[in-house]
Amino acid sequence: MCGIVGYIGKDNAKDVIVDGLKRLEYRGYDSAGIALIVDGEIFTYKKQGKIRNIEVELRRVPVYSNVGIGHTRWATHGKPNDVNAHPHLDCTKKIALVHNGIVENYAELRRELTEKGHTFTSQTDTEVIVHLIEEELKHSSDFFTAFLSAVKRLQGSYAIAVITLHQPDTVFVARKDSPLVIGLGEGENFVASDVPAFLSYTNRVIFLDDFEIATVTSSQVSVFDLNGERVGKQTVTIPWSLSLAEKAGYKHFMLKEINEQPRAVADTISGNLSWLRKETELEGIDLNSFNRIQIVACGTSYHAGLIAKFYLENIAKIPTEVDYASEYRYRDPIVDEKTLVISITQSGETADTLAAMRLAKKERAKLLTICNVIGSTATREADTVIYTYAGPEISVASTKAFTTQLTALFLFTLYLSRERGTLSSEEVERYLRELMELPSKLETFLNLEKEEGVVRKIALEFYRAKDALYLGRHVNYPIALEGALKLKEISYIHAEGYPAGEMKHGPIALIDENVPVVVVATKGKVLEKVISNIEEVKARKGRVIAVTNPSVKKVGELADFILQVPEVDEYLSPVVNVVPLQLFAYYIADFLGYDVDQPRNLAKSVTVE
Repeated sequence: MCGIVGYIGKDNAKDVIVDGLKRLEYRGYDSAGIALIVDGEIFTYKKQGKIRNIEVELRRVPVYSNVGIGHTRWATHGKPNDVNAHPHLDCTKKIALVHNGIVENYAELRRELTEKGHTFTSQTDTEVIVHLIEEELKHSSDFFTAFLSAVKRLQGSYAIAVITLHQPDTVFVARKDSPLVIGLGEGENFVASDVPAFLSYTNRVIFLDDFEIATVTSSQVSVFDLNGERVGKQTVTIPWSLSLAEKAGYKHFMLKEINEQPRAVADTISGNLSWLRKETELEGIDLNSFNRIQIVACGTSYHAGLIAKFYLENIAKIPTEVDYASEYRYRDPIVDEKTLVISITQSGETADTLAAMRLAKKERAKLLTICNVIGSTATREADTVIYTYAGPEISVASTKAFTTQLTALFLFTLYLSRERGTLSSEEVERYLRELMELPSKLETFLNLEKEEGVVRKIALEFYRAKDALYLGRHVNYPIALEGALKLKEISYIHAEGYPAGEMKHGPIALIDENVPVVVVATKGKVLEKVISNIEEVKARKGRVIAVTNPSVKKVGELADFILQVPEVDEYLSPVVNVVPLQLFAYYIADFLGYDVDQPRNLAKSVTVE
């Protein structure tokens, strides 16, 4: 949510920052702004709406600067408009600031600063920070001390970047509960909320931790704690290439990322084989130290967790609970040193998931995180990390992150099952062979779709629907949830996912000829039950779209529309079955003319509660 970009170096900061902001558009925003130091003054331009509004205006203004900050805002305090957009200035117009997060004590600080004569121009919580720095500067010998003093007074979450005429050769940054990363260049350095903002310039980064601040010049980066003491930081090299963060000829990032899934799944398998085959250790976890598992996640990652529950209980034979991370803290979970808590997060910066992890750690549980972003907060706070190798996922609607999460969770299940004796080494190898065939089977399905366009044709039939029902059973019930989520996220069509057996306990009342019913009906132990559910839908004039295998003739006879997927092991079928549902949602949203990659009201990384 929101995006920060800062630059100091040898190039025109205006161009670098605007380019970086465009690469962060996937995070979701409603306004944008930029601040530059130009000829001894701070030049600002901010506008409601898309970054292109700023681009058009900046083309008319021939400004050059080697230092600046930019921001895309997702409104929390104050309406989305030009005035509330970042950056914000202090009363003297010598300090400019951008901020992600929420200042929980902003009302108290605003009253205090107003009484001291400060004039506020916006409704935002952010503006109090820049005035607080201005006030602290009256009592400090230098800007760094004033900045540090102001940051110490903030309650809540923040990622902050500041430029000032008091020290124009430096960008000042601070972080707590909101991501901030520094890019290291040659004669230039970068600040951003996420790596893609500067990936075309450098892949060498420093991730800031909570309660850290930094000073960034063109030649040096210094990191400090809130006591002003220097902190040693590791430089991380990001393995992504810029091409992975670009559309590569696809109309939308979402379509590109759907088609990248064969590669992403293959990379996730190969990237984790060493510890599965005991060539290296999966460090940080004693497999005999816990007797149950709790999974915490949000959104699409939560659906991955629901599927993992089937893996862990049915194959590894260990009791497993799955919680929405946003609810975990508030249900007073029973968690102790005998609990393994698995967090699943694409970004590694989701606020609710991090809070759930911290609660579990406080209760002495061991933490394993499944994550896509090297160096993210979740990976630094967990005891053990299993990376997915999806590469950057830009579209707000998650696709390849989901299938790689399932892949990583299945690999961990095999590892756990072998070590705990619920699977023999031969059985593990059999499952692994099945898993390693998935990329080619995904590729086959996607190539056939490109040639025949079956999903696209079915989407054309239903894109004017107002409601949709998704049904699945057993390991594919969460795929019904995920398919419904994708449709409502990007097409704004009301959709609900249900266990097919629960249909007659309420949802069956919704079924008529106007409500498409999407049913996941691939081979498995509950197939006959699902076929009975399809019969119930057809008896009420429902129109059925079935995801099934070519060999399942009965479903082909009953359903109105068929989406055929390759046959795989039942436990791995969710990885295949979700792909046509991703495409179905994509095409419907595209036919409706919506912004597929940046759906309204949503953000890629939700870094506030």
